[in-house]
Amino acid sequence: MTSNLKIFLDECVEKYNRPAFIESDPISVPHRFTRLQDIEISGFWTAMLAWGQRKTIIHNANTLIELMDGAPCDFILHHQEHDRKRFLPFKHRTFQATDTLYFLEFFQWFYQNHISLEEAFLKKMKPDDPHVGEGLTGFREVFFSLPDAPRRTQKHVPSPATKSSCKRLNMFLRWMVRHDDRGVDFGLWKNIKPAQLLIPLDVHVERIARKFGLLERRQTDWQAVLELTDRLRAFDPNDPVRYDFALFGLGILEK
Repeated sequence: MTSNLKIFLDECVEKYNRPAFIESDPISVPHRFTRLQDIEISGFWTAMLAWGQRKTIIHNANTLIELMDGAPCDFILHHQEHDRKRFLPFKHRTFQATDTLYFLEFFQWFYQNHISLEEAFLKKMKPDDPHVGEGLTGFREVFFSLPDAPRRTQKHVPSPATKSSCKRLNMFLRWMVRHDDRGVDFGLWKNIKPAQLLIPLDVHVERIARKFGLLERRQTDWQAVLELTDRLRAFDPNDPVRYDFALFGLGILEK
């Protein structure tokens, strides 16, 4: 059964991990860009908005890009405080003006002092760590390290310390770290290995994983992410998260 399931999932990865996947997925937003920092800023912000209908996520993320004059990094580096007023009406579900303003403040501070957002994920993560858990914890500490970080915004950037599945952060890391010749994920970050990535556990992935007996834990939490990724690692220890394409594709694209 296990070998047959691997064969089937490999076929599904082959089917969905291709450029045609991009257009209707939130990853289409950072694919508008070629500059590393533009991809990071647009990709991270899009990933943090990634709950709800995909069309709405993409639309609202593209709205943010237009508010940044279509050039995220240049805007982040050079905008003045009065330029932030244009963002006040922006909302996405529970992501509101306070959160938007802090994201802008953090990005400006960070990119005026660092080259790549990968540096923030490496604060606590070691090269031989089995997975990115410490990287997520360290990143959250960096993200909310500014003195006026609003408490309400913390719910939008979760942490394993709160037992969250960290679905959106894990999805963003998949985009930035995985590298192959299929053209979907960017593979721009080299200090985190694909083998260390964890599955983005959304409701569709969870449902299909349970159907195939890959996930037994009842709670949809951090431990469930570790359990499912361990099962997928048995299929491909070097790139377990490539099966996200299979599970997500089966769960939503063929729903």
